[in-house]
Amino acid sequence: MNYTLDSGAGNPAVKRSLMAGLRKLAPVMDGERAGLLQAMVAILINSGAALTAPVIISHAIDTSIRQGDRPGLFRWAALALLIYVFGVVASYFQVRVMGGVGRRVLYNLRNALFTKLQQLPVAFFNQNKAGDLISRLNNDTDKLNQFVGQAMMQFVGSVVLMTGVGIFLLSLNPRLGAAALIPALGVAIITQLTSGWVSKRNKQSLQALGGMSAEVQEGLGNFKVIVAFHRTDYFRAKFAVANEKNYDASISAGYANNLFMPLYGLAATMAQLIVIAYGIYLIQSGQTTVGLLVGFLLYVNSFYGPLRQLATVWAQFQMALAGLDRISEVLALESNMPVLPAGAAEGEAVIEFRGVRFEYPGGKEVLRDVSFALERGKSYALVGPTGGGKTTAALLMARLYDPAEGTVLLDGRDIRTYAPEERTRKIGFILQEPFLFSGTVRDNILYGNGDFANHTAEQLAKVLEEANLNSLLARFPEGLTTPVTVGGSSISLGQKQLIAFMRAVLLKPELLILDEATANIDTVTEQLLEEILQKLPASTTKVIIAHRLNTIDNVDQIFFVNSGGITAAGSMEHAVDLLMHGKRES
Repeated sequence: MNYTLDSGAGNPAVKRSLMAGLRKLAPVMDGERAGLLQAMVAILINSGAALTAPVIISHAIDTSIRQGDRPGLFRWAALALLIYVFGVVASYFQVRVMGGVGRRVLYNLRNALFTKLQQLPVAFFNQNKAGDLISRLNNDTDKLNQFVGQAMMQFVGSVVLMTGVGIFLLSLNPRLGAAALIPALGVAIITQLTSGWVSKRNKQSLQALGGMSAEVQEGLGNFKVIVAFHRTDYFRAKFAVANEKNYDASISAGYANNLFMPLYGLAATMAQLIVIAYGIYLIQSGQTTVGLLVGFLLYVNSFYGPLRQLATVWAQFQMALAGLDRISEVLALESNMPVLPAGAAEGEAVIEFRGVRFEYPGGKEVLRDVSFALERGKSYALVGPTGGGKTTAALLMARLYDPAEGTVLLDGRDIRTYAPEERTRKIGFILQEPFLFSGTVRDNILYGNGDFANHTAEQLAKVLEEANLNSLLARFPEGLTTPVTVGGSSISLGQKQLIAFMRAVLLKPELLILDEATANIDTVTEQLLEEILQKLPASTTKVIIAHRLNTIDNVDQIFFVNSGGITAAGSMEHAVDLLMHGKRES
């Protein structure tokens, strides 16, 4: 299955109307109905205040001012001030409520995205850069939070207020109101026509930012190699390309987002000129009053003021939708490795391949019609040239991948019928490059093992002694409390492999896979590990992947892996002959 996420190359413009965009945002707001309802009430109060005040001012001009009624004027002024105060209080309440809504949406969305990432198979992470995924988890969700927490209700409030003002304008004087709204109609058409282009530019900007994050993550993760080969120039050059691409994309998005501000400002100015010119004509012809014209101008300002704000909010809206598109792309993915209903056991082998074929996405066939069985309690070795498929076979045994054809059986059952927690209890896997977490040695050897999570240091030390692992623990200066720093040099690569070894042995798995597990360990320690392996329960099946044939002297069976096939090699001499012959062929 292809899990490659959209990189933004050749993206068509997506035309999205206001209502379509809000409908797309609706699932994100699920569970926030109470906060949204409170914010909407505050918006209606604020909008009501903005709609009522011009009527009062207009009435005060045509009555109190014209008649010289100072007490009446003060009463009208006090009423207008009270209404404006109500509007300000409501606006402040709305900002506080939506700030909380935005933070909760950000929290829940990041949880959902991280949970989804944990549910996806290894193939997904092999096909996508970690930096881009981090950018989606951090930057894209934050763009959505900024819109929800700061701009969404301002957006909705502006639309509500503009709708109410439009109704008032047309009610007070249909002809003057229609004239005032003509510029708004023009910018609405332009906004609709350009929204797809703006959305595309914003999405490309976010994707370019994700690409730059990926370059940084990749470069810093391998900085020791870069320094060792004195190729910091290569790192700088790659980062410069990604940085320039991000710069160009952000500039393009900035141009697109800032297009509306001067456009909406021009529409506001044109509307005011139209109202003044046409209003003076109506006053001279006796069809309206000065107070009504002043009220009209206040309403025009109340209409085009929010419209100018929408220029900024619309850009945030498009950026939020672009971020949501990238987030939704991950959330919509489903694992191609479901857990199937359990059936009856079909054999006694701990692991069995039946007609297995496998190929990586976009790659060549690695295994072809492979069938073999591993008996309980025996030791096996997989040998063969580099790239022959040894590690791939081990990954299929641990169900980090599923075969394209055929079946892998664990304890006689299709391995796909085991729940992940049950499968991982049965299978231990020691990788050539083990992954550890920042913390202590204790944290890492107990990772994925709940049996000893509540043990004291003394109790855990006793468990390690019973498992013959205390001699390995002695290789760490501070024992279980020795700090482990990911990416740092607090411990050596060999010590990391010792931690991975202890972690796997403590699980007491039925099947233990060692993929070049002693590649970075000295000969004395390697012999020590061999002694520990010999003391594992008699029922434990061991699979050893090795390039050095001296590490597999005591196995019960050797399999040669090359050219898509896995064949029994028989004796060590036969394995050496096959290995040398395979190397010459490859």
